[in-house]
Amino acid sequence: MRVVVIGAGPAGLATAAELRRRGLQAIVLERGEVGAAWRGRYDSLHLHTIRGMSGLPGMPIPRSEGRWVARDSLVRYLERYAAANSLDVRTGTTVTRVDRLNGGWRVAAGDESVDAGAVVVATGYSNEPLLPDWPGRDSFAGELVHSADYRNAEPYRGRDVLVVGAGNSGAEIATGLADGGAQRVRLSVRTPPQIVRRERFGLPAHVVGLLAGLMPTRTADAIGLAMRRLSVPDLSAFGLSLPTVGPVTAFNASGSPPIVDVGIIDAVQDGRVEVVAAVESFRPDGIVLADGSVVTPDAVIAATGFRSALEPLVGHLGVLDARGLPLVLNARVDPRAPQLYFVGFRPYLGGLLWEAARGARSVARAITRAAARDSRAARPQTA
Repeated sequence: MRVVVIGAGPAGLATAAELRRRGLQAIVLERGEVGAAWRGRYDSLHLHTIRGMSGLPGMPIPRSEGRWVARDSLVRYLERYAAANSLDVRTGTTVTRVDRLNGGWRVAAGDESVDAGAVVVATGYSNEPLLPDWPGRDSFAGELVHSADYRNAEPYRGRDVLVVGAGNSGAEIATGLADGGAQRVRLSVRTPPQIVRRERFGLPAHVVGLLAGLMPTRTADAIGLAMRRLSVPDLSAFGLSLPTVGPVTAFNASGSPPIVDVGIIDAVQDGRVEVVAAVESFRPDGIVLADGSVVTPDAVIAATGFRSALEPLVGHLGVLDARGLPLVLNARVDPRAPQLYFVGFRPYLGGLLWEAARGARSVARAITRAAARDSRAARPQTA
């Protein structure tokens, strides 16, 4: 059985490697380079999951990369992983559509196409930057960029900057700007975030997240709220009120993980990052916030997330929900789309890399079983 994997990030590479281990060769199609989504993120990005539990199947991340793996180190690891597993990765190949064909699939990539018995979509959450259509956005005279285009604080030295979005990217970018010489940094927050220390009492937040996934939600929430009270100061006076629900409940509702503190707590307490209300609209000379106040930054960095942008690829197959995300994940398949799999789309408190590795194994097993069934069915019957 020929298998096509779309996306050469961690989930796609892990799936292809697991298939090869089981005797099936996959073609990996990638519009950019190996690890493209990671290459394009800001310079200071590090994994929030510990190195020892972030490696892909069959090849741990080297100890020399440290406990918290940097962006460039992860990209190098992914390149080595593809080479070590002799994966057939075809970069610079943009897949535009997946269609049913004679009981299998046809994957269109520009003027060419590849036919396959199974297709694995592993393009991930961060496929397309999501920039809200704020009223008056186009009239703003200052600079407006998405966090996908932010690299480091140097271009913002001495400037007044508003960062919009209180997720991990927003918190880390705001802290980086404050440490990197920006004159003033504000962080616009709509919903007060869950915040956890990256490590407390020798226990990484990553491990806590994995354990939380094994507990009843009520128990995990109670433990999470207790740990916050013990490890994170009350930041209500600075504009970050205490959460009203536990971290697991919040995660299940939004799919957004807690902020892992790599400096935002101190930056807020010290006044280097000012927390302000959510953005309501833009006008030529400033930004109107939800509390009615107006701020006049030189630049706005929108850390407002990404979308999977799967609609052009598979939206016509009826396999996406109202948010444009797959209805079924990992080894499960939609009856309307047999042998079409999605890996790397399941939010998980234990980390995307951990989930990508787990999903890759399950999908590789499912495809291998399907290939064996097809092989048996194709054997000539003897009397």
